[in-house]
Amino acid sequence: AGGIMKISTRCRYATLALFDIAFMNEGKPTQVRQIAKRQEIPLRFLEQIFQDLKRAELVDGKRGRNGGYFLSRSPRDITLKNIIEATEGPMDKRGELPTNAQPSSQAPPDARALHDELWREVADRLYGIFAEYSLEDLVHRAEEAGLSRGAPGYMYFI
Repeated sequence: AGGIMKISTRCRYATLALFDIAFMNEGKPTQVRQIAKRQEIPLRFLEQIFQDLKRAELVDGKRGRNGGYFLSRSPRDITLKNIIEATEGPMDKRGELPTNAQPSSQAPPDARALHDELWREVADRLYGIFAEYSLEDLVHRAEEAGLSRGAPGYMYFI
């Protein structure tokens, strides 16, 4: 299952950035510089990531003094699957395994074909799980943990 579970740094940073907007600013316009500082993400890299997120229509940008990026939809409607696909490309293209030459119905199944089928099923179920977790879930977890909405980097427990 080559790399089914490997989540890229780009994807992890994208998730953190979206979480930052949702949690720190209730989804409202937030400046990239502030997000980069709070979440300790290199600014240049974060700017590239926001281009991906904008293309995927997860965020939109607002210019001007109170500008920044804001969520294009409710945190409930942004799933981990959306974020992975925005940063890595469509999931069904990623987990694809080479299929055997010409699938003839007469040919007896071979070990490799059975193996491939199993991994494909596992990958499909994993992708389903990614679709079940939303940004809202992450926000709730942060609230329950008592993560501070104030100064960067400080956690306090109520």
